[in-house]
Amino acid sequence: MDTISQVKQLVSEINRLHSEFSNDYFETGRIEKINLSKTIRSVPIPHIYKYRLTLHECINDYLMTAEIDIKYFYRVKTRESIDDKIQRFSGREDQYPVNNWLNDIFGARIVVSADEIKTIMDLLDDWQDELNLKNWYLRDKEGYRGLHVYFKNKSNFYFPWELQIWDVADMQSNIQNHEKFKRNFV
Repeated sequence: MDTISQVKQLVSEINRLHSEFSNDYFETGRIEKINLSKTIRSVPIPHIYKYRLTLHECINDYLMTAEIDIKYFYRVKTRESIDDKIQRFSGREDQYPVNNWLNDIFGARIVVSADEIKTIMDLLDDWQDELNLKNWYLRDKEGYRGLHVYFKNKSNFYFPWELQIWDVADMQSNIQNHEKFKRNFV
């Protein structure tokens, strides 16, 4: 299987796992469903923490069922990182919906070539409809460059997940950028 097919498989599987986990978590009636298209004033912080903890405790059970043939890395955002993000976004004068900025409690990452990223970008509009993705964009800012793909399965009640696709040539500068700008809470 070529790399582009493997990336599509990964995108499809993350989306499937996001849907399954979200259904299992939010659609049982045990958890209050809160509309995440509201600002942080309307989303109780314990709701976020409970989701993060549950995801952290069981994500491997979901990932074990995935058919993924490409090397990838993942993490569940720490509570400290969530607190840092909440503090930064709740202090802004212009408020954004929670699901627009707390869109990476689960994050996966792959590293491919620049040519493969270009091909993936050409295919993402079709994949967005076919695989039911939230959105995607290329971030190129402050020494960081990466393609970000978001999963939410068309529900404002589900926390989005993120896949970052990095060019192998940007890997070292992206790691340094994350250390510099994304770990202020440490």
